[in-house]
Amino acid sequence: MRTARFAATRFAGMLLVLFVVAFVTFVVFYVLPADPARMACGRPCSPEGLQLAREFMGYDVPWYRQFLDFLGGIFGGRTFGTGAAAIHCTAPCFGWDFQNNVDVLSEIGGRIEVSFSVALGAAAIWIVAGVGLGVLSALRRGSAADRITMAAAMAGVSMPAYLAGMIGITIFAFALDVVPKSGYVPLTENPAQWAWHLVLPWFVLAFLHAAIYARLTRGQMLETLGEDYIRTARAKGLTERKVVGRHALRNVLLPVVTVFGVDLGALLAGTVITERIFGMAGVGRLLVDAIASLNLPVLLGVTLFSALLVTVLNFLVDLCYGALDPRARLV
Repeated sequence: MRTARFAATRFAGMLLVLFVVAFVTFVVFYVLPADPARMACGRPCSPEGLQLAREFMGYDVPWYRQFLDFLGGIFGGRTFGTGAAAIHCTAPCFGWDFQNNVDVLSEIGGRIEVSFSVALGAAAIWIVAGVGLGVLSALRRGSAADRITMAAAMAGVSMPAYLAGMIGITIFAFALDVVPKSGYVPLTENPAQWAWHLVLPWFVLAFLHAAIYARLTRGQMLETLGEDYIRTARAKGLTERKVVGRHALRNVLLPVVTVFGVDLGALLAGTVITERIFGMAGVGRLLVDAIASLNLPVLLGVTLFSALLVTVLNFLVDLCYGALDPRARLV
């Protein structure tokens, strides 16, 4: 009962956050100086043509009516224009890209495989490497392995993503020629080439993030190993493996899970720099292209879709947090 109440509370909070994000994003979108109707009308565009474009796109009504129409489109679909020229966007409709004549969600769906492939592969590597190295470094505090691990972690924390990507391409793609320089092969087309083209992006992102997780895990592990209940467990004669695995690691994972949810959500929403460096057309690249072309419906749709991913992952993190620490369910 308590678990169900905890999940329901977190889910209600997630819906509230999504509504606020949608509202703020829409207001910012509305007050931007760029006019999507003018972009769709083209050049030259007469005042009459501009007015017709605004009516067709639904920009001829007050902003709050536009917001309600946008929300209604997400749940029930939306029709732009009237008559034979009308465009129907089926639910969930995140908007219509009038520049490319396609609904925004379909555009995102065509790019999401790239972003998900990059993010999930890199996350699997960095969570294992970061937590594992952090635990080993804490258990061997002051050793040569500890100093080397923390030095590498400091380098990873300090290095910008674009610099790490360029170094990786220069060494492994150009100098050694052991991995592809750029591009993406769909998983369904050739699984081996899919993985081979993602090896370098995976390890570049994993190096940058594992550095953060190694430092976080090491600090949390050192703090946990000094707690009274750990000393009590050791006094009872438990082996070091049981002390660390059963008692210490559980507390260490709490902040790691929290940070992991935020990081993974951001990566799933699109790795802008990584996709550009490695020549991949993911959601991040779609967002950059939308900004460059002032494609405001796509910009709004991608922003809300990204917020949805991050919010859902944070909701799942809250559930994991409650499973790891039952005291969180009381909050």
